Amino acid sequence: MKPYQIGIYEKAMPKELSWKEKLQTAKSFGYDFLEISIDETDEKLARLKMSAAERLELLSQGCEIGLPIRTMCLSGHRKYPLGSEKAAVRMRSLEIMEDAINFACDTGIRIIQLAGYDVYYDSSTPRTEELFYDGLLQSVQMAAARGVILAFETMETEFMNTVEKAMQYVKRIDSPYLKVYPDCGNLTNAAESYGKDVIEDLRKGRGSIAALHLKETVPGKFREIPYGTGHVNFASIIKTALELNVRTFVTEFWYTGEADFRETIKTSKSFIDRQFTN
Repeated sequence: MKPYQIGIYEKAMPKELSWKEKLQTAKSFGYDFLEISIDETDEKLARLKMSAAERLELLSQGCEIGLPIRTMCLSGHRKYPLGSEKAAVRMRSLEIMEDAINFACDTGIRIIQLAGYDVYYDSSTPRTEELFYDGLLQSVQMAAARGVILAFETMETEFMNTVEKAMQYVKRIDSPYLKVYPDCGNLTNAAESYGKDVIEDLRKGRGSIAALHLKETVPGKFREIPYGTGHVNFASIIKTALELNVRTFVTEFWYTGEADFRETIKTSKSFIDRQFTN
């Protein structure tokens, strides 16, 4: 068995590709699994309502190709946040959570990455933080009942842009089914903003890091930065993660309309592979 696994974020490929084509593409470049995106669009949220037959087909294709869907990036709560002051929005956020947990169970997904926001489009207040905690507690209880891990992504906003901040909720909830799933690009930007050490922050998640997003950033910009052109010290972060017994990694980059997107996938995978040997 390999000592670690590297997945690829679904949005690194054109959305027009079928599931089979996405899985085959990931397999052809040496990836171990795919991370599915459930963002705030109606199209992506509708995936959580797939029929039993559709879910079985998705699972079967992964088994046939030899590349499963193992993690879920659940960013749909940006539009329907757990901390919203509107009861109807909070109800919808919990419905999304329950649907995501059930979907994960049916399709073999082990980890659901949660966006670390109390609210996104509204202003954070002590009330939204309180409501967020209440919704999070209910969410973790649902996940625990189904044996699915929820894990916070460290985000680009002040609410939860460091592992240290995420760990405050992990320790307060105190469940084996709530962990941290840091984004090393976001962590690097936050560390530089605060004048702190990204490695020290990562170590504060010792024993609670379920997986790691490998994403490039530059100061003030959080996405669509090609690997090797930003300021993330991948080799050092990966080395530290391995020392912390993290064994699940996902390359997070985006398809931006390249005519030959497969070449971008190839060069990105080669870059990341080199970081594991540096």
